[in-house]
Amino acid sequence: MSAITTSIPIPKEFPTSESPAQRRVLLVDDHPAIRRGMAAIIDEEPDLTTCGEASTAPMALEAMRRLNPDIAVIDISMPGTNGVELIKLMLAEQPGLQILMLSMHDESVYALRALRAGAKGYVMKGEALECVLTGLRKVGEGEIYVSPKFSDRLIFKTIQSTIAGVASPVDKLSDREFEVLRLLGRGFGSREIAEELSLSVKTVETHRAHIKEKLGFKEAGEMVRFAIDWVAQERAQDEAAA
Repeated sequence: MSAITTSIPIPKEFPTSESPAQRRVLLVDDHPAIRRGMAAIIDEEPDLTTCGEASTAPMALEAMRRLNPDIAVIDISMPGTNGVELIKLMLAEQPGLQILMLSMHDESVYALRALRAGAKGYVMKGEALECVLTGLRKVGEGEIYVSPKFSDRLIFKTIQSTIAGVASPVDKLSDREFEVLRLLGRGFGSREIAEELSLSVKTVETHRAHIKEKLGFKEAGEMVRFAIDWVAQERAQDEAAA
């Protein structure tokens, strides 16, 4: 008597051996609309899936511990702890986590700080969808990714520092101090900086005092003039490399 074989259909929710492995992505951004938009885009891809969202650094750390994502997409500007500081905190706990920085800032110095902190990629929010998806796949493989247009500016910045033989004076600053200096250079006062960074005015004043001390200025006015000149110089250098 011949054996009877029965074909049992495999439910769709269980991946077959032919299905691509999906990398789990944690989205960290304080704007819900951006998170929802990114999640919708990512979840359409067969090799990527969104596993969670967070709007602040503490929520991101909790989600990372609970969900164990493969990749974290982090916005550089968030209330409280900023994105660059968050990179360091996340990698201290999970060194194998791959991080893609997503930012509205196009200054190459931000990208350099993010990469030095341990991010594997830096992509502008306004760039084409293909750049974001390519960035996710590249960092998922452990490779470094910045958009092609932006990479030339990073190379220019790195070569320029090497030729000069000295580090930029702002390298002495912490990531939060750097943000405060940049906003000073854009003409913001302490109260405006506090509102922009979701900090108290007292905390901003403390950062200003640290900046003044680290950069060797005797007067606050000298520091502000330096900040304005430095921001203008950085913009000119980025435009020259663009």
